[in-house]
Amino acid sequence: MDHKLSETEQYLWDYIESHILEVPNYSIVKLSEQANVSTATIVRTMKKKGYEGFTAFKHHLKEQENKNINFSSLDKVDEGIRRAILKNEQEVVRTINMMKIGNIEDAIQKIKFADRVFLFARGFSEMIGQEMMVKFQLTGKNCQMHTDPEIIKNISRKLTKQDIVIFISLNGETKELVVAAKNCYDAEIGSILLTANNTSSLMNYCEIALVGFKSEGSYFPDYEVRSRLPLQIIARILLDSYALRVTDN
Repeated sequence: MDHKLSETEQYLWDYIESHILEVPNYSIVKLSEQANVSTATIVRTMKKKGYEGFTAFKHHLKEQENKNINFSSLDKVDEGIRRAILKNEQEVVRTINMMKIGNIEDAIQKIKFADRVFLFARGFSEMIGQEMMVKFQLTGKNCQMHTDPEIIKNISRKLTKQDIVIFISLNGETKELVVAAKNCYDAEIGSILLTANNTSSLMNYCEIALVGFKSEGSYFPDYEVRSRLPLQIIARILLDSYALRVTDN
């Protein structure tokens, strides 16, 4: 099945995200009326999002709210704040659930036996790269980070097979990173990708991919400042796992 949402399905999903607190109490007919879409559109959208149907999606929402979110200590919480909390919780939980232990283990081994670790990142992802660089250095690893587009492309052509490159990119489509990743791929340089887009161009060139979940809504729609929370979670898991492995050995 094509998992890309049609215009109508995307409209429905945006409606659901903006009414996330009410949706668990809706029947499929009521959601159809409220969102002004057909029940067939609802079913198709749910399946593309990985759920068996609307009922399964509602159960997921109720389970998440009942098990993980507790507002009982607050007399009254603004609906917008609740929605923001639930959105962040969804990114955390689903990113952790998407982590593949085998990929984490492979990444740790690649980093451990590499002579040098290179971190390539752009924009807001640079902050994650900066933290990773410092923590790798604290473990005694030879690690450096580069954010300048031309430097990234130039260095990617001068690496050796004893190096490992870690690409940090939320959407996996940053042009200079894609160019650098292709250079590494062509030269058989080991590479690790931290991303939230498993169909991105970077996925085609990176050896090991650690993929997180990115919610589709943004509270800053006019700017390219999407949340890097999924990447922060992946980086934290990778760094902690690596530090533990180095300490154990």
